Amino acid sequence: MSDLFSDQELLRYSRHLLLPQVEVAGQLKLRAARVLIVGAGGLGCPVGLYLASAGIGHIEVVDADNVELSNLQRQIAHATNSIGLNKGESLKQAMQALNPLVQVTVHDGWLREENADQLIAACDLVLDCCDNFATRYLVNQVSIKYGKPLVSGAAIRGEGQVAVFNASADAPCYACLYPDGVEEGETCAQAGVLSPLVGVIGSLQAVEAIKVLLGNVSSQSRLTLYDAFAGQFRQLQLSKDPHCVVCGKAS
Repeated sequence: MSDLFSDQELLRYSRHLLLPQVEVAGQLKLRAARVLIVGAGGLGCPVGLYLASAGIGHIEVVDADNVELSNLQRQIAHATNSIGLNKGESLKQAMQALNPLVQVTVHDGWLREENADQLIAACDLVLDCCDNFATRYLVNQVSIKYGKPLVSGAAIRGEGQVAVFNASADAPCYACLYPDGVEEGETCAQAGVLSPLVGVIGSLQAVEAIKVLLGNVSSQSRLTLYDAFAGQFRQLQLSKDPHCVVCGKAS
């Protein structure tokens, strides 16, 4: 084992190496993985921190926003002295302070049609941590195009959800769940959000991303719903829409 990991890695990842679901082979998969985090806000912060701590080898972050004081109620990777800094850069600093062994690349800008193909095609897995439907649809469409697994999360008020889409011919996609053309919903700035809720949902996204990278697809095509104020989790099995404009027969 010592010829595969440095002494620092063996100590850092020792609790992973003890898990039969991970062990040496799994940790090597995580170290070799390249993931894309779309959004470095409430969800992207816990996602980034946990994936960095888990030893994901290369993490790319896309976000055009700068840190604001109102973000600090829930976006745990950012600090007061980060105000005014690009959120992706702030998250990178927090991730590399936690684990300097991981490589982090920041794209200061929005995910758009002009760059989505290049960014998503180059990664092994995509994490949708954004806060608007237009970007979510774009992430889903391009992930389907290149056959990349997608871990999607959302949170508002006291409710959140996580879903894993595997981009296979038999599986549903994000557009099956939310058909294109639905009206844009409220944002956290309009409706508010319980601060630890985004930590719960982001942590679940990180768990699912690690599972997929390890080859565990037990949660694919399933929607996990969490109501923080009621203290309840629910899970729904998702079905493919044969008429879906993204992954259906007519697409």
